[in-house]
Amino acid sequence: MISGFLVKKGRMTSVYTPSGKRIGVTKCVAKPLVVTQIKTSDKDGYNSIQVAYDSKKRLNKAILGKMTKSKLDLKPRFFKEFKLITDQVPEVGGNITFDSVFKDGDIVNITGISKGRGYAGVVKRHGFKKQPLLGASNYVRRPGSIGAQTPGKVVKGKKMPGHYGVETTTISGLKIFSINPETYEILIKGSIPGSFNSWVVLKKTN
Repeated sequence: MISGFLVKKGRMTSVYTPSGKRIGVTKCVAKPLVVTQIKTSDKDGYNSIQVAYDSKKRLNKAILGKMTKSKLDLKPRFFKEFKLITDQVPEVGGNITFDSVFKDGDIVNITGISKGRGYAGVVKRHGFKKQPLLGASNYVRRPGSIGAQTPGKVVKGKKMPGHYGVETTTISGLKIFSINPETYEILIKGSIPGSFNSWVVLKKTN
């Protein structure tokens, strides 16, 4: 089957283990993914499975032509490719369910777009230590010196104030707590990147 899955992030909540321990989990919705294209090494140079996710009212000509050619009655917003890691090849138009890729207790890596936090200073953005409180009060959260006069410019990559968030972020080693195939609801132990109702990618750890 495929190497990962796409789920829609929900809100965090708390659940109790059979031993009575309380843990924080993130609710996600993992509806079946529809296969839109099968890429092979002979034709495309590599093997992968392309799936469609999300939906929109109107399609552009490129996506409309793709759906017409594949004879699929879909209005997808995005496409995503996953590696084929087994000999079982799905059919175009077929559905891939979450429980066919993952099971309870699997350790996964989750990738998403982090929340946007606007323009932030170095204390919030990079975790800098604040200046001594004995000095001027308007310099407490400033970065201080950024280096010597040579080479006479700000070195690329210098940690300074700027836009914080809206970056591709991956959190490794998260555990799938439970899977409910009837409601398509899954619980993942811990917090995951992204805002409410955003799409995140789950991939198996190597």
